[in-house]
Amino acid sequence: MFDLTAKVCVVTGGGRGIGGGIARALASAGATVVVAGRTAELLAHTVAGLRAMGATAESVVVDITDAASIDSLVAFTLEHFGRIDCWVNNAGSASAADVGPMIDIDENQWDRVVDLNFKATFFACQAAARAMTAGGSIINITSRSASNPNPNTGNYGAAKAAVENLSSTLAVEWGHLGIRVNCVAPGLVLTELDDTPAGVMNTPERRQRQAESVPLGRMGVVDDIGPACVYLASDEAQWVSGAVVPVNGGSRVSVGYMSYLRAHAAGATGRAAAQ
Repeated sequence: MFDLTAKVCVVTGGGRGIGGGIARALASAGATVVVAGRTAELLAHTVAGLRAMGATAESVVVDITDAASIDSLVAFTLEHFGRIDCWVNNAGSASAADVGPMIDIDENQWDRVVDLNFKATFFACQAAARAMTAGGSIINITSRSASNPNPNTGNYGAAKAAVENLSSTLAVEWGHLGIRVNCVAPGLVLTELDDTPAGVMNTPERRQRQAESVPLGRMGVVDDIGPACVYLASDEAQWVSGAVVPVNGGSRVSVGYMSYLRAHAAGATGRAAAQ
């Protein structure tokens, strides 16, 4: 089951973190994998790991927010492998500079987050669908933020919620083309960045607080997300479309909400505090 041999899969944001984990999972199931992202060195490291597993893998440096870059990624994949069977839109994030209390968010902060997490996802879906002449699977990586309040990261949560709504629409519009569109919604996952000072979960205390909110007793790791993508890419999921698959350890508590409560208890922030 879940054999992806002879399938060609594209993973955006595949240089590290969840994207790297997804690429490894697809490759372990037999897929040919094209990883895309902005940093050549990270992509090269991922590809080397995939090839060491015995997989066929290539990388393409792209800026997923640029339509021409998306087109070049499609063209590269078709030129080298002749088809696209699965496309995983994993690229997305929100930098610390672009989030904060919603009353303080300016237009540029809003646009940067929405353009990367929502707008770019749509145009990547569109480019992938146009290339899937024999049908295929599009998987959009969203977040539990899409279905929870997200104080201080509201633009990110709104963008991910928009992706989930968009995906259900695309599943309807493209079903007659044999294209399935689904979402995987991870909970809070530890990545390499969390071992740096800029990481969201860069202290044992923060990790412990979040682990206590998860019924399964731990935070996610990058390799927890890939298996759900393998299933959705496989023929076993051929009657699954328009779905959102949560991979969050059973957690129903918003990370942003918990953080907001602690910050508010210590002293309200943002202009709203002065009103």
